[in-house]
Amino acid sequence: MKNQDIFQKIVSHCAQYGFVYPSSEIYEGLSAVYDYGPVGNELKRNIKNIWWLSMTQLHQNILGIDAAIFMHPTTWKASGHVDAFNDPLIDNKDSKARYRADVLLEEHAEKLRKKGKKEQAEQIEKRLAQCLEQNDLKGLYDLIIETEIVCPVSGTRNWTEVRQFNLMFRTEIGSVAGQGMEIYLRPETAQGIFVNFVNVIKTNRGKLPLGIAQIGKAFRNEIIARQFLFRMREFEQMEMQFFVAPDEEMEWYQYWKEKRLQWHKAIGISTENLRYHDHIKLAHYAKAACDIEYQFSFGFKEVEGIHARGDFDLSQHIQYSGKKLDYYDSERKQTYIPHVVETSIGADRAFLMVLFESYHEEQAPTADGKTELRVVLKIHPVLAPIKLAVFPLNNRDGLPEICDKIVDECKYEFKVVRDDKDTIGRRYRRQDLLGTPFCATVDYDTPKDQCVTIRDRDTMQQERIPIDRVKDYILQRISPSVILKKL
Repeated sequence: MKNQDIFQKIVSHCAQYGFVYPSSEIYEGLSAVYDYGPVGNELKRNIKNIWWLSMTQLHQNILGIDAAIFMHPTTWKASGHVDAFNDPLIDNKDSKARYRADVLLEEHAEKLRKKGKKEQAEQIEKRLAQCLEQNDLKGLYDLIIETEIVCPVSGTRNWTEVRQFNLMFRTEIGSVAGQGMEIYLRPETAQGIFVNFVNVIKTNRGKLPLGIAQIGKAFRNEIIARQFLFRMREFEQMEMQFFVAPDEEMEWYQYWKEKRLQWHKAIGISTENLRYHDHIKLAHYAKAACDIEYQFSFGFKEVEGIHARGDFDLSQHIQYSGKKLDYYDSERKQTYIPHVVETSIGADRAFLMVLFESYHEEQAPTADGKTELRVVLKIHPVLAPIKLAVFPLNNRDGLPEICDKIVDECKYEFKVVRDDKDTIGRRYRRQDLLGTPFCATVDYDTPKDQCVTIRDRDTMQQERIPIDRVKDYILQRISPSVILKKL
């Protein structure tokens, strides 16, 4: 079902069942900005939590911080964002639509490759890499003209020249308008880690290799914002910067490259929908860089990046701040500027990936022996927004009170809801749509045998268990350790 039709179904599903809403919808929305609803917020929090635990709890040498969004503007001069954080944009004169020139060329090369024209695709990618490396905007324009790329909207090749556009949002800090200091909303969370490197080392008796992890909001004034949550102007990153000795950088790069792919598989993403993609263009300071891509309906796209960044970041901040950010290695008896291996995953892209992976349409049996279409989100139970739904068969005979008792017992451990509206079958279907892995039905026999029927979302098999076992039954299946033990 990996096609445009399924993409639209997922977008609609998100709005209909409380996963994601367009921001400021009553005012006709704000392009490429979204709000997470009650169910979506729970799912996103669970994804972030399992990432956080996999970093800071499984590794004694990875510590977490939460740096401020506002940073001194010189930070972004040092990082290169002020001068070089640009996208090459091109407009079609007929449709007035705007595109990233590099994306147009990458997508064209991918189409050629699918048609078996591998050599042509590689030639385009080679020239694209050269143009990007040399910041050759005219070269990008010439390549688009030569390859006869047409505008997807107008179908014409009536293009403007390629121009650069800086992606950072600007604002002011100060009490008097027009007299404050110009600052930026951070375009990434990594710099908050780099400027705190010495603080973390000193206050935590840190020793290399050492990782610093952070989850936080970032902001980019994306002109070509599209594909729902995939490219937004306000988004959330889960990043870890791993500081190492210079001669150990590539060893740790390989380690984190494999470890991060393993994490994606552990949260329930199928191997066939994941792949590595080595960067065509490397930053001048980088030794290696690759993406972990997921196969969405719109193709394989980056979800996470792993980068060997060298000592560029700390060196830049040393130069611009005048402060010492080097490290004395007591075992080697030498001082050096640490090199960095970065892992950076978009929380929103991970959220979208989980939805694509879990969305299923299948035929399911009904009570009268027929079949009906069943839409179900087979989200890993550890990540599922709601872990357990409790149903009374009716609202009398003491059944609601038993349901309340189960809810009260479980609510301190995990997200549990009670649902007593509609038939049992319809209640099952609603919880399927929300991704709830387990449902417990309190029936007429429950007051007698003190047992309930637990129904498994994925297999639809039912099991009769005592009421006093319900909490432990669910906990065994939704504990973070279920995923963490795979890493």
